[in-house]
Amino acid sequence: AGMIKKKHNWISMLCLPFLIINGKVEIRAIRSFPSVPETFWEQHTQSDALWNQLQRHVDLHFNPILRPEKSSTFLERSIFDESLLYRSYFEVTGMDKVRDAVEKLPRQIQEFASYMNRRDYPILIHPDGDCGAQSKREEEPPLILFAIKSTVLNFRNRRAIRQTWGQVGGGYIRRVFLLGKETSEDLGVDVSHILRAESERHGDILQWDFQDTFFNLTLKDVLFWSWFSRRCSQPLFVFKGDDDVFVNTPKLVAYLHHQLEKQRPLHTMDEFMVGEVIGSASPNRVKRSKYFIPDGFYRGRYPSYAGGGGVVYSGGLARRLHNISKTIHLFPIDDVYVGMCMMRLNAHPVHHPAFLTFDFRAKEEDQPCSYHTVLLVHKRSPRELVDLWAHIKNTSKQSENVIMLGMQEDLFRQISALISSPQNE
Repeated sequence: AGMIKKKHNWISMLCLPFLIINGKVEIRAIRSFPSVPETFWEQHTQSDALWNQLQRHVDLHFNPILRPEKSSTFLERSIFDESLLYRSYFEVTGMDKVRDAVEKLPRQIQEFASYMNRRDYPILIHPDGDCGAQSKREEEPPLILFAIKSTVLNFRNRRAIRQTWGQVGGGYIRRVFLLGKETSEDLGVDVSHILRAESERHGDILQWDFQDTFFNLTLKDVLFWSWFSRRCSQPLFVFKGDDDVFVNTPKLVAYLHHQLEKQRPLHTMDEFMVGEVIGSASPNRVKRSKYFIPDGFYRGRYPSYAGGGGVVYSGGLARRLHNISKTIHLFPIDDVYVGMCMMRLNAHPVHHPAFLTFDFRAKEEDQPCSYHTVLLVHKRSPRELVDLWAHIKNTSKQSENVIMLGMQEDLFRQISALISSPQNE
């Protein structure tokens, strides 16, 4: 019984760092190899929920007790291709009891489960250049790539972004819109020729051959990371967000320059992610919600994650996310999936109050210069984007000294530190 208990404890610590030295397993603090908190993937080792079973099958591959000949450091784990995911998917879903359980899931979840092993979707439309649309006057490596999730029919959203916060002038910005495919049967009209004309004119469309649905937003992340890792060696940061957000680009550029000064000396850029962080959330069990995840598909709490409306991370982290995603099964909620990948990297998104993915709180928007205090706000219509951008430009002079949300606390701490300094006593 003692041996069984010990073996179970090892299985429950699948993600702890370990080395095998002279036949003995030693726990070591290997950088970027995480220990998963108890609240994450709860009952991961016992649950019969489909996703938990699939992921357990992958994790057992790296267990040092069950497979000592295949024990892997984090680096070795990160360079796997997707073959391990494919193999685990077919072995788990091939079991009779699993097939019976899947048939009891809601139709939309069943559809997702039927193709969640696929990641080999070809690109239908490529953007111009090596890494999205760019300024002709680009004289130095770009600071940030705006990777914006859009859909085929959202022509007006994309046009408004190009005219406002997504402009590529000045050399700091590159831009690409991420799209799946929607058939003429789905849309009721064939607009493929219009989309190709838009791509030829602006050179910023990246479209894959998968059905563009809410649950497939995760595919946009995974396929974008793969494309970015192959094509984008220069951008220092990535903004990944929706096409109905407003971004205060001047403030964001200034903020990221400040982060470069602060993070580079600490060598922490490869872990940098910032946004509006949601912590210790539970799966939505309300059947009428688009975020509904039944307990037959997933059990446990979610890891901390940055709201998918708009998040910024480093280019180095994007490449690390690409690698680690090859060992994590797809999940229907895109921002939760990114949180899962971050947890596996032992990296943690940083919360910033100026990312308002759930909009302003009551009456805050009515305050003077409110839009000069934010980095991002969701959600806004194309017309509102144009009006807000004009407002930002027209009031920039009188708002030069406006403090961004989240900076007030830093300022108060600095003032308090100066006041309490022994030199001031």
